[in-house]
Amino acid sequence: MRRPFMDTPDQLASLEGQQYLVLRPTAAVGTVYRDVQDAAVSRLGIPARRPHTGHVTLRGFYEPERREALTGLIRSWAARQAPIEVIAEAVDEFPVPWQILIVRLARSPSLVWAYSSLTTALDATDFRRIGELPLEDWTFHLSVLYGKTLDGAEWSRFAQAESRPFEPEPFETIIEAELVWYQDGIEHAEVLPLRG
Repeated sequence: MRRPFMDTPDQLASLEGQQYLVLRPTAAVGTVYRDVQDAAVSRLGIPARRPHTGHVTLRGFYEPERREALTGLIRSWAARQAPIEVIAEAVDEFPVPWQILIVRLARSPSLVWAYSSLTTALDATDFRRIGELPLEDWTFHLSVLYGKTLDGAEWSRFAQAESRPFEPEPFETIIEAELVWYQDGIEHAEVLPLRG
């Protein structure tokens, strides 16, 4: 059975009407992600919002009325996209004001190409994109936990203590993407094999 990415009622409500194209690490990167998340939550010692399942977001959208058209474009992209190598470089953070602990990924050629080719496909459309940045500004990552409720100084101490490089760097090749959408308080997904 597919494990959802987000599972709490407040997370699901905050994502209503949105769609995300994500990668789900399930081997070495997935394992290190779960280990980092479990240890960070334990050390933090207070409840913190976090993803239920590790994922690499390639793009977010707000297209509740045009989801089928968006899905068609993403299916076409996936059919041309080769499997994607993900390499975990370090535990890192997005500092104040975001306050997110992350597993930062290396800019592998296949991951950079996936983001770039998706941008090219989307540039020919008027789909509403959420939080998109140019490729040169994008940090590939898996969000570990969200620390917005912590005081800035408390967050900085916590995040700095958690941050560290991985040696060796775990890696895996992902052979499918998932288009995830949130509707009526439920997470839905379509698995898309990467066939290029």
